[in-house]
Amino acid sequence: MVSVILVVVILLAIVFDFINGFHDTANSIATSVSTRVLTPRTATLMSASLNFVGALISVNVANTIASGIVNVHLEQYVIASALCGAIVWNLITWYIALPSSSSHALIGSLIGSAVVVTGDLRVVNWMNILDKVIIPLFTSPFIGFVIGFFAMKLLYFLLRNSSERFVNKWFSKLQIGSAALMAFSHGSNDAQKTMGIITLALVSGGFIKASDGIPLPVKLVCALSMALGTSLGGWRIIKTVGMNMIKLQPVEGFAAETSAAAVIQVMTSLGAPVSTTHVISSSIMGVGSSKRFSAVRWATAKDIVATWFITIPATILLGAAFTFLFRLL
Repeated sequence: MVSVILVVVILLAIVFDFINGFHDTANSIATSVSTRVLTPRTATLMSASLNFVGALISVNVANTIASGIVNVHLEQYVIASALCGAIVWNLITWYIALPSSSSHALIGSLIGSAVVVTGDLRVVNWMNILDKVIIPLFTSPFIGFVIGFFAMKLLYFLLRNSSERFVNKWFSKLQIGSAALMAFSHGSNDAQKTMGIITLALVSGGFIKASDGIPLPVKLVCALSMALGTSLGGWRIIKTVGMNMIKLQPVEGFAAETSAAAVIQVMTSLGAPVSTTHVISSSIMGVGSSKRFSAVRWATAKDIVATWFITIPATILLGAAFTFLFRLL
């Protein structure tokens, strides 16, 4: 028999996935909107469609979330607490227009909830957190910056004798492809976190075994909820990522999106729940720096980077706080 709390957990997971899509729309389309290659409506619809497709491709990241974060059987209210903490953090950062990581918000909240309910730090699989979360947290933005920097340098060299009209004409078309690849990559990594959480709840409720993997209905529900969230678009963050940090041309948008998508695809294949927000932001910084260091508005970039560092500690506290509250109830 399905319990009320399990239904609540699944609904919260779907809400988190929807907000994740809404919050992270900027990751896929900010550059193509800021360069005017795509209209906001067209970019959003394309992003939503490819987020859906990408979410169905792989389950490596979902398996990391479902079985690689904590070493203990979690009750349903603990999972609900973790989801509430992540949802609150996403809404806070959306409201102040800062592109934070939904992935790390969820993982931080899950750690905080698990530690509070057990009173034992050993319930967290710290080695797996180090390998699959902390190391990618720092390396993926760095790699995104480096690849974006050198990809743009290469394009400047190859196109040095081309007219601006020629470059804009061709890269306006090519950037549509890079935006599509970025949207697909976002879906293939981000939607899987919610798949992992719902699977964790189903295992906790005794409906499936951990060895059964991610059920197909869970994949479809998560892919659809993220696509719906993406279709509404988080315009506040789109402005921060695509316009406030650097003024982009189509060729620069192409370089940033392609670089970021390549990094995300590699991390997804490794089962690492990376932040697509971190990767695309750092790729944009790399592309801007390749022109000249002052091309990047480093005051905006500084605020974004600061959010990267405080997300996990802040959501550990939020997850812990919601767990205390739910235990009282």
